[in-house]
Amino acid sequence: MIHLADTVTKVADKARGGVLVCGSHGGLYPGYLAAKAGVSAVIFNDAGGGRDEAGIGSLAYLEGLGIAAATASNMSCRIGDARDMAARGRISHVNGLAAKLVVKVGEPCADAARKLEAAPPPPGAVIGPVSEARSLYPVPGQRRIVLIDSASLVLPEDAGQIVVTGSHGGLLGGNDFLALQVDAFAGVFHDAGIGIDEAGTTRLPALDRRGIAGVTVA
Repeated sequence: MIHLADTVTKVADKARGGVLVCGSHGGLYPGYLAAKAGVSAVIFNDAGGGRDEAGIGSLAYLEGLGIAAATASNMSCRIGDARDMAARGRISHVNGLAAKLVVKVGEPCADAARKLEAAPPPPGAVIGPVSEARSLYPVPGQRRIVLIDSASLVLPEDAGQIVVTGSHGGLLGGNDFLALQVDAFAGVFHDAGIGIDEAGTTRLPALDRRGIAGVTVA
């Protein structure tokens, strides 16, 4: 079965064993979360590739866990919007397991997802943490600089602080609160190559409306 999720941080249990079409970027941390969710296959947004091809970093990682994976081009569909991926997305990268299921670069995301339904169940490999997901940047000052791999890792204690995230700058579901789920002083995100409809920067107006300084980095 094919399941849609705007973010891998909010994947329902019913996605276990299914194909996940996910609006998250295809970096290592989302790949880790998809593997923990027990999906048999996943399609992410490639976030424009990025430095060191970080936007597709999950593909090799997931192949090592026996999970077929692909990405859709950020210029074909909006990052953070799974429905748009299913409607307009075009495949940009595949791992070896997806290639064995004849998922091809350039084909519609919806077609690729249907092919991935043939992927076998996840092999049940032990999913260890991929990195330290949360830390503090040690500099003096009135405000802490909080480093998190995903915006979903903010804590109430981060209110009023500077939060630097590994998340893309796309707003999820048009919900201003989901731009950053704490009233920080500032939030920093990745622009995900900006992409179609300038989707990679749509958190910024939402943060502005909430009185939170917001920036994206390339």
